[in-house]
Amino acid sequence: METLKAMATRKSVREFTDEGITFEDIKKILTAGMSGPSCMNKRMWSFVVIRNKELLGKLSVANGLYAGPLRGAALGILVCGDLERALPEAPEYWVIDASIATQNMVLAAQDLGIGSVWLGCWPCEDRVQEVKELMALPENIVPHSILALGYAKEPDNEERDLYESDRVHFDEW
Repeated sequence: METLKAMATRKSVREFTDEGITFEDIKKILTAGMSGPSCMNKRMWSFVVIRNKELLGKLSVANGLYAGPLRGAALGILVCGDLERALPEAPEYWVIDASIATQNMVLAAQDLGIGSVWLGCWPCEDRVQEVKELMALPENIVPHSILALGYAKEPDNEERDLYESDRVHFDEW
């Protein structure tokens, strides 16, 4: 699939089939996440792949109301910031790096025919703490978001044109 087509057809998927995702596809998705730009190439992220269904259910509860899709997902990818890798002069750039990595993984999944939904964790402190405790994350690791991944129960690859001309300004406001 071409990148622009992946962007135009990507939709949040919240209901999945029981089909698993191969290690090869998981690695492709993670590689895409690691291939994006990062501040001064510090690569301030880490990932936890969660395949255990019981743990996905607990993670769903820990991350709150909208994280229900984790219960039916083939797997989840917890995207975290690694504060030990952060720039002393701009430590919050980890958030941008994690966001870029997550978006790349969403697009890679779409390209592979795998559905996904991005579930925010950071900056909601209660979610961050719940997920951090559940996953026994080290002090320097901060949960950013969770991707629920799996094959869509109702695939929909219709292209959408979401361009809004009233949101674009050229050369001046």
